[in-house]
Amino acid sequence: MEEQTDVQNKTDPPKKKVKHKGLIIAGSVLGGLVILALILFFVFTCHTQIIVGFLQRATYGDKPFNSYEPYYAPIDGKKDNGQYLISEIKYDTEYPNSYLDITYPDENRDFDRPTLFYFHGGGFFAGSKNMGDPMAETDATALIDDICAAGYNIVNVDYALVPDYRFPVPLIQANRAFAFMQEHAAEYHLNMDNVVIMGSSAGAIMASQLGSIITNPEYAELLGITPAFRPEQVKAVVLDDAPLDYEKFSFATKILVGNYVKGSIYLNKDEIKRYNNIKSLTANYPAAVLLGSEYRHDMNVMHGELNKLGCEHILIDPYAERGETKQHCFVASERVDPVAKDAFDRMMAFIGERTK
Repeated sequence: MEEQTDVQNKTDPPKKKVKHKGLIIAGSVLGGLVILALILFFVFTCHTQIIVGFLQRATYGDKPFNSYEPYYAPIDGKKDNGQYLISEIKYDTEYPNSYLDITYPDENRDFDRPTLFYFHGGGFFAGSKNMGDPMAETDATALIDDICAAGYNIVNVDYALVPDYRFPVPLIQANRAFAFMQEHAAEYHLNMDNVVIMGSSAGAIMASQLGSIITNPEYAELLGITPAFRPEQVKAVVLDDAPLDYEKFSFATKILVGNYVKGSIYLNKDEIKRYNNIKSLTANYPAAVLLGSEYRHDMNVMHGELNKLGCEHILIDPYAERGETKQHCFVASERVDPVAKDAFDRMMAFIGERTK
């Protein structure tokens, strides 16, 4: 018995060593995985196009998303709904996707109507004047038709996408589209002294920033843009769910916007100042419609700043007003959703008062 006990005692220490060694190996593997995860996180957040490029490929496949040629054959004629369309008008030559469409409520193009410039969404990596915003769950093109039917000539503007072109290139393009339409206003029967600028999602960011470019010379200089419009020409801006308050963004939104601004989520203070025009609002900012759903926080922050400045505007926030959470850019579902229809009617009444 004593011999067996001695043998057992002699074999116990090696078992403890083996167990201890296993814990060390497991800890090393776990530590290595944590380090690898941190490295990958740093790589993806510093090179956001890796993620955005995957989304672009899922959206477009092998099809080009930046082109110096129009994607569709030009149209100059009546649509099935009775509206008149002139499409694929080239407004600039320096950047790709520099095409716009003009839609009139009917064939009487000589009638004096307000002109509404529209900028589509798509996270600055997707979308177009033809498809709208592939990330929104609503029909933005139907929304444009209904605004047109209310008595507006619509100028639907395309712009270049990442990674080839980043901020502020789409704003430069928008400003050139404004300049082009002013030069050709008589040719296209457009009133350039009675203008509304509207955008959804990424386009709403642009519309918001364009409002500041036109009314704040310091902000325009900050972006290196000489505005084509004078403040008095722009009667209103419509911001349909614009993410602007970068510090409060979700991680996913920082990936998209950070990629657009610099290809990284790590924006410095100067870059945020250039991007977030809420920091550059002035008392001269155009009358504004703020539609907030997914980005209701941003629209509420802007609402507060416009209130301080005494700027004319309305905030439409279904969650605050009704306790209802709505999808991104919900107003485009106005044909099927009563809450969206109410928002659409209020939006149209507001801009109608300022453009009549």
